[in-house]
Amino acid sequence: MIFISDEKIAENTVVALGIFDGVHLGHRMIFETAKSKLSCDMKLAVFTFKTSSIIKKHGQPYEYIYTEAQKNDIFERLGADYVYSPDITSLMDMSGEDFCREILKKKMNAKSIVCGKNFQFGKGASCGAEQLKKYGEKYGFEVFVCDILQKYGEDVSSGKIKEYLKNGEISKANELLGENYFVAGEVVTGNRIGRTINFPTLNQLFEEKQIVPKMGAYATCCEIFGKKYSGVTNIGVKPTVESNISPLAETHVSGFSGDLYGKNIKIDFIEFLREERKFPSIEHLKKQIESDLKSASEIFCHKK
Repeated sequence: MIFISDEKIAENTVVALGIFDGVHLGHRMIFETAKSKLSCDMKLAVFTFKTSSIIKKHGQPYEYIYTEAQKNDIFERLGADYVYSPDITSLMDMSGEDFCREILKKKMNAKSIVCGKNFQFGKGASCGAEQLKKYGEKYGFEVFVCDILQKYGEDVSSGKIKEYLKNGEISKANELLGENYFVAGEVVTGNRIGRTINFPTLNQLFEEKQIVPKMGAYATCCEIFGKKYSGVTNIGVKPTVESNISPLAETHVSGFSGDLYGKNIKIDFIEFLREERKFPSIEHLKKQIESDLKSASEIFCHKK
């Protein structure tokens, strides 16, 4: 997969167009439609915006599900050949017509565009799918618009997934995402207390505007050097042993020993186990971790 910046794409492309927060089932329908429009001399390209550059969406402060790196991981797995992901501020004053001509046609060499029914573009989000079709006729690309996907009588949306994550309803979030919600990123140094009680952990941070799931313990699957392990991930602030820290993902991995500091590790969330709480002692915490690991191992084996 190639990330473009100042250069132009030489090959003809089909462009999947959207913010793609979470890359959920509705977004995946856009990708599948785009792939169905490919011919042998065409490449699949993605236009989106750099995740951290989006300040507001629908007039509300924007919290995102996945980081830029996480989105790119999914794009690659979905078969994208090119990704163009500029800072939103670099294009926010561009008119809808200029965007279609300069970005979609000239830069991305689009022959076909696929977007969702509610896609908006141009200065002040002044243009929608119908305007995109008109500009497509003018500049020589076809436009295919996907309806909003529904599941159980409700729209599949990033907003609904965020609601599920904040409520700890991880199974429902996973169903709408089309795969397990995951945390992925560099393992950072913690306070190393886990090592003193024989439960070393992998600590990973959330970005400033990234949504944090409900605080508590989750049964997770940890992929380390191509092998999958059962784990328990605590989302929270470690109230038993810490004070005044930002929320993080702290994972206990069953059956793995080794130094992973500085490595990028992917943690899939399977099921919510319990809410975070402060324990009266380290010994009580240790017993709870043992119980959580046992429960998570049973869930992991069942889900295999």
